[in-house]
Amino acid sequence: MARFSDRATRPARGPADIFRWRVIDRLPGRRRRRSDDHAALDRIRPAVRDGGAAALADGGPTACWIGHASWMVRTGGQLLAIDPIFSPTIQGVVRRLVPPGVALAALPPVDAVLVTHDHMDHMDLPSLRALGDRPTYVVPLGNGPRIARLGPRTVVELDWWQAHTLGDVTITLVPARHWSMRAPWTRNQSLWGGYVISSPDGVLYHSGDTAGGDHFAEIGARLGPIDWAMLPIGAYEPRWFMAPQHCDPDDAGAGFLALGARHFLAMHWGTFRLTDEPIGEPPARLRAFWERHGLPDERLWLLDVGEARPLIR
Repeated sequence: MARFSDRATRPARGPADIFRWRVIDRLPGRRRRRSDDHAALDRIRPAVRDGGAAALADGGPTACWIGHASWMVRTGGQLLAIDPIFSPTIQGVVRRLVPPGVALAALPPVDAVLVTHDHMDHMDLPSLRALGDRPTYVVPLGNGPRIARLGPRTVVELDWWQAHTLGDVTITLVPARHWSMRAPWTRNQSLWGGYVISSPDGVLYHSGDTAGGDHFAEIGARLGPIDWAMLPIGAYEPRWFMAPQHCDPDDAGAGFLALGARHFLAMHWGTFRLTDEPIGEPPARLRAFWERHGLPDERLWLLDVGEARPLIR
């Protein structure tokens, strides 16, 4: 058994499941027909190139969506990059639908880089290499050697519920319902998770990749109250394949309620086409969830790529 297989989501998905999804489901027309919703993409494309960079450089508490699961967050006087991917493709295969919200070269100096797990759309080695040796790199257990191979780096490995402090910022790795694999022979050899980031400015949570589950309630109970929850709303179809590893918008909404968080910051949609749902569907479904539960509009942050908002409690 691999090092962390006992924590991995079940049922595990493997080559036979991928073959069914990509090939077999096409034959009887069971696979959902995908479509590019260009209007949805146009709504989130950066309107002012690198406008978020100025907000990040101002020094106040700020969150800026770079796209996909990538965020730049300034809190407690520290600038954090979370799951940064600035590359035009994932490993030269899956192309970006929209450019990064802030160009890597336009970023202010970064103090720490947080990586949730080793999947290539979250641990993008070209982006990590370009961020250089200035930041402290915080990763789940088993991922340190990959970062160290990029060159001299300060690397901190964490287990679930372990924390690391940088100045006034405390970074805690928390559970996620997911798995890891960089290559077929490395499945579940390294850990995965999300992060709770606490400072005098407030408490943020980035879920990483995760399915729904009772871990949301546990995280909220142990480390809340959470002011801003960055939660994934895309890459969920077909459900028979994705449900054990990725939230759909309703799962994410239920997770938000279980966390007891104040604001929902949507992510993991509109940047790469990874699964079968239409590009514009995730935010529409999340808005429908919001309306069904009578939640205040101001608590839902469906940001444009590159949009920065102040973190004010």
